[in-house]
Amino acid sequence: MAEKPSMDTVVSLCKRRGFVFQGSEIYGGIGSVWDYGPLGAELKRNLKSAWWKSVVQARDDMEGLDAAILMHPQVWKASGHVDGFADPLVDCKKCKRRFRADHLPGKGDIRRCPDCQSEINLLETPPRMFNLMLKTFLGPVEDAGSITYLRPETAQGIFVNFTNVVNSRHRKLPFGIAQIGKSFRNEITPGNFTFRTREFEQMEIEYFVKPDEAAASHERWVQERYDWYVELGIKKEKLQLRPHGAGELAHYAKACTDIEYLFPFGWSELEGIANRGDFDLRQHQEASGKELTYFDQPSNTRFLPFVIEPSGGVDRAALAFLVDAYREETVNDGTRVVLGLHKALAPFQVAVLPLLKNRPELVELARKITAGLRREFVVKYDDTASIGKLYRRQDEIGTLYCITVDVDSLQDHKVTVRDRDTMQQERIDVAQVENYLRKKLNC
Repeated sequence: MAEKPSMDTVVSLCKRRGFVFQGSEIYGGIGSVWDYGPLGAELKRNLKSAWWKSVVQARDDMEGLDAAILMHPQVWKASGHVDGFADPLVDCKKCKRRFRADHLPGKGDIRRCPDCQSEINLLETPPRMFNLMLKTFLGPVEDAGSITYLRPETAQGIFVNFTNVVNSRHRKLPFGIAQIGKSFRNEITPGNFTFRTREFEQMEIEYFVKPDEAAASHERWVQERYDWYVELGIKKEKLQLRPHGAGELAHYAKACTDIEYLFPFGWSELEGIANRGDFDLRQHQEASGKELTYFDQPSNTRFLPFVIEPSGGVDRAALAFLVDAYREETVNDGTRVVLGLHKALAPFQVAVLPLLKNRPELVELARKITAGLRREFVVKYDDTASIGKLYRRQDEIGTLYCITVDVDSLQDHKVTVRDRDTMQQERIDVAQVENYLRKKLNC
């Protein structure tokens, strides 16, 4: 079994089996924009559902939110994104491409263009700051007064709704607000498949606490978020916690720890958990003129809460789970590829496979079983290949159980259930299939 797949292997699997496609592919594609295919859509839906259930539905101290993508332009002025959300860019004089200066290979002021390999002298071509927000216009006239932005993060929608949630839900500290949503950044050097893209989806929490409780709350959230990835199947040896040094902290952050995963291209951030202090609420309070403090009845004091922010990417998490679940095994008839996805994430829980598609009575029984199971499970019916190929196909997309309907099923009313991970098979009565799956899947 390979220790880890290459990115080429993962990309090939994603296209071949319908997880991820290049955006606008028939027109030559568009850089770092990806479409999630039938299986990718299911994986993302399951991933977001598992996150929401864990951080919102299973807790008493959380509320959910779905804020708009378009916000008042002053939101981004107050948050610092208009003035400070920028990357240092440099132009290659030879190929005319533009790159982030801090990502160029080389030392000191002499760097090398990653495309044409020509020398770039940072003294002769100094970096210029480039804002990463994507602009758009509201209203019928495109002028300066109608400029707004596609949000670069979901967090600000939570901050501006802080008092709305407190007042409508009668919340007491500590409590959090969670949101899943699309964000947009005009990344200059996106790449590594779906890891860094210009359109992406975030899973973010803003957890509001008393200032003297922030440090302890930050530590708890770091551990809770780490444990979530492990519980859903990520191998511990492929995860690490990396606290930020003082020199790399954002100007507003009191502390930050990244959860990193060992991707084929190296250790990279899955999720960041930051202690943002009271920076965001204070900025919006000053810019809007609206009171955003919290009144604490027991102490009879009013103050701006501190915020702990666990912020992860849906796309990065999906990629990590795909990479981590991929394995190749040597079996009697060759090599089988398996996506050992956790049962909460697998696109299909069950596949129903008739042994012979040219036997109408087998197909009829298989389709009847499929229809019955669909009331409770996510089921795929397939009769487009031999049974061996169908098993391999379902292994490769992570399907947990295959149910084979054979000639004997017409007489003994039993089917064969095959486990994805062990390949062990059990012969069970058709009437017991639902109970069998409930027990296996803890439904």
